[in-house]
Amino acid sequence: MNCFLGIDLGSTTTKAVLLDEHGHILGRGITNSRSNYDLAAKVARTEAYVTARFGLLRAEVERAAGEEVLSRLLLAFRVEQTLTQFERLSAHLLAEIERGIHAAQRAVTERAVKTILRRLQEEEEVWFADPERRPRSDFFRDVASSGYMRIAEELAAGGEASFDQLGGLFDKCILKVENEPMELGFQSHIPGALRRIGNPAVVSDGVRRATEMPLDEKNGVGTGYGRARLPFPKEQIRSEILCHGLGAHAMFPGTRTVLDIGGQDTKAIQVDGSGIVTSFQMNDRCAAGCGRYLGYIADEMNIGLHELGPIASASSRPARINSTCTVFAGAELRERLGLGEKREDILAGLHRAVILRAMSLLARSGGVNDEFTFTGGVARNEAAVNAIVKLIEENYGKKKLNISPESIYTGALGAAIFALRDTHRPAES
Repeated sequence: MNCFLGIDLGSTTTKAVLLDEHGHILGRGITNSRSNYDLAAKVARTEAYVTARFGLLRAEVERAAGEEVLSRLLLAFRVEQTLTQFERLSAHLLAEIERGIHAAQRAVTERAVKTILRRLQEEEEVWFADPERRPRSDFFRDVASSGYMRIAEELAAGGEASFDQLGGLFDKCILKVENEPMELGFQSHIPGALRRIGNPAVVSDGVRRATEMPLDEKNGVGTGYGRARLPFPKEQIRSEILCHGLGAHAMFPGTRTVLDIGGQDTKAIQVDGSGIVTSFQMNDRCAAGCGRYLGYIADEMNIGLHELGPIASASSRPARINSTCTVFAGAELRERLGLGEKREDILAGLHRAVILRAMSLLARSGGVNDEFTFTGGVARNEAAVNAIVKLIEENYGKKKLNISPESIYTGALGAAIFALRDTHRPAES
């Protein structure tokens, strides 16, 4: 099967989309790109091929095995990946303790770290077994950080270890995990996933056929903040603006205005009926009011990025925030908490401030036209979505608002479409 790859290498996340020769999506992949752009591109590509293999498997056995079995198999696969990463994190933590912790504290710290990792692995098994499992982040860093810091706080409160020391160890070692190549592909973890669900024969046969199906990558196009680092020739690199405009049009053909809030920048884009960009505006100079700012706030609060939206949505009285400067965010956050303001009210105010900055870009790009499409990682944040719905109605009246659960892949989708088009374009004489 011929396929076409698009990679959007962002400052915070890297996304990949794989299309077949008819333009249908075969697979998507996403990973955290904070530490290593080159590795992030490889991991996102691998993930796109993993989900493509699962798509082939679904086509092979859905009727015989049923959706429930296939969904459980995918969950089991993700658990196998996560446990592998926990094992790697554990090895780095223990090595760092041996190398960098004074002998008098070493035993206590090692015992605490082993307790944390054991409980995290147990929680992973419980999450997999729970039919009403809570949604969580796609990124191992977020899953590991949220649980690790929570358990570390418990142990420190009980006098079993130093929270600062445990947190410092995690910060060092999660970078090492992110920077090491790790085999997380379909063939590596599907055997363990099959064992978890009881290895029904019909699924095993489908796995074999899905594994054997050749996926021949004919072309690839890259985009995003770190696109210069992608392993593509110069002519196979496209601007973020073009890719997001085309990707939004592919997802919602009626799109005329696109707002993308990514990790490092915010883009307001106007497109015509073919997805061609007619005008745009981008934020300047810094990441204020972007995804990286929200990530910094999450780090300051020792919570996962995916937890910001639900907490902010619980607010009944949002705080008034005048600045979204990342440099001063931590100090302002601590000051407000010290004055007794509620965490959810502060976060609700921060989300509104982020969207207000985006609204000014939209105005300068040409306003908000029907249909309006919100893309990027921040479009997954329910508090940001609620804020933009309210502000657009206040400023432009009722507009059709498109927000897809897969909107974070918009740029990668546009890049993959360019890859497909470039392959089918007649050669110049």
